[in-house]
Amino acid sequence: MKSSVIIFPGSNCDRDMEVALKKFGFKNQMVWHNDSGIPKSDLIVLPGGFSYGDYLRCGSIAAKSKIIKSVIDFANSGGLVLGICNGFQILTETGLLPGILQQNKYQKFICKNVYVKVNDTGNKYFKNIKKKILELHIAHNEGNYFCSENELKSLNNNNQIAVTYCNENGMESSEFNPNGALCNIAGIFSKNKNILGMMPHPERVIDKSLSSNDGNFFFQNLVENFK
Repeated sequence: MKSSVIIFPGSNCDRDMEVALKKFGFKNQMVWHNDSGIPKSDLIVLPGGFSYGDYLRCGSIAAKSKIIKSVIDFANSGGLVLGICNGFQILTETGLLPGILQQNKYQKFICKNVYVKVNDTGNKYFKNIKKKILELHIAHNEGNYFCSENELKSLNNNNQIAVTYCNENGMESSEFNPNGALCNIAGIFSKNKNILGMMPHPERVIDKSLSSNDGNFFFQNLVENFK
């Protein structure tokens, strides 16, 4: 399996993502945002960080980068594109995913572990995953997902809500929603489920020494679904 991680000025989780991908068997290449093309890949990842210093809106400048045309072409051809945190923000700015990521409800940067529930397994990201409640890490100031009523209806009708914030038992409520996201949404799919954007970082929790190893379930399952 071959993967490509796109690096933008201000990316800070690109190396973490490469470590995680290589741990589970991906042959990864790092691709600079100003490159015009992407090497042959099975998966493209837009990593977390603060691309272009989050000027204007998070991900808005990165969405105009030279490499993005190749990302969009790859996604539109059915290729798997994963956006984590700032990568999720970039995906919404490109229009590959609906909605926006607003400032957190309490206007504070959040950095902590949270629980999320996997809501749909009819896709390569979560099919056959061995654990449905995952302890992952978040680190963001603009993770408050919002979309229009029509977009939310479409997300629900097409089972596009990938993961939602919850407690360790899978209970969803505002109490376990760290940023005020609409309907506790932590991540969504595109309609054909090849694009996944989510705020939590699976690459930051791939070893017990990192406070959780639930990211292993995500990456191991992803690799297995390529076989």
